[in-house]
Amino acid sequence: MAANRKLLAVAVACAAAVIGVTGCSSDGDKDPFDGMSADKIAEKASKASKDAGSYRMKGQMKQNGQTSDIEFAVAESGDCKGTMGSAKTGKAEFLSAGKFSYSKGDDKFWEAQGGGATAELLKGRWVKQPNKGGKAICNPDDMFSNKNLKKLKRGDDSEVAGTKAAVLTRKKGDETTTFYVAMEGKPYFLKVVNKGSDGPGTVTFTDYGKAVEVKAPPANETVDPEKLASGS
Repeated sequence: MAANRKLLAVAVACAAAVIGVTGCSSDGDKDPFDGMSADKIAEKASKASKDAGSYRMKGQMKQNGQTSDIEFAVAESGDCKGTMGSAKTGKAEFLSAGKFSYSKGDDKFWEAQGGGATAELLKGRWVKQPNKGGKAICNPDDMFSNKNLKKLKRGDDSEVAGTKAAVLTRKKGDETTTFYVAMEGKPYFLKVVNKGSDGPGTVTFTDYGKAVEVKAPPANETVDPEKLASGS
């Protein structure tokens, strides 16, 4: 069961890896980023997205040849909840509340993780594990870190769900990451697309600043991974 202890961390890390990841408004066709470098635009997007606190993200990630759907709602506190998986690999719910994270999968998901016996043992139950350092896994400072938003180039503007967006691209080896930054309202990240051999995927971001409530599951619905590892 050791592989299950960081399932939520892995799920969120997938999205964070795609990002690498003060407002300004538009006036008609005026470019709100006129005169700014691509790196500076990304810096503003990183700050605006972090400052929003809460948000939702949805997309697809590919790892180890498997494509998974991912959807998360993140609270200002860094607590979060969501789902990840596919019809082929099974699906699981994840949530992080306070100092602990929880994961609950369907039979197919747990069978892939530990076999039929594990799936039967965990049916309808949440696996509980402590967060590393007691830190919120969906911390916005980590999710929207700008440390990798360097050496970007700006391309032609585009649209994401009807919102005009500046398009910033970063190339590193065979990997290309494209960031879409809102040109209307605050300069939030709207979408990130990663192409290449290292975790290709697409994530869209919505509902910045809208409240998200995350509650830990009842104690009688959780299991201790240490006990599962020992077979007790």
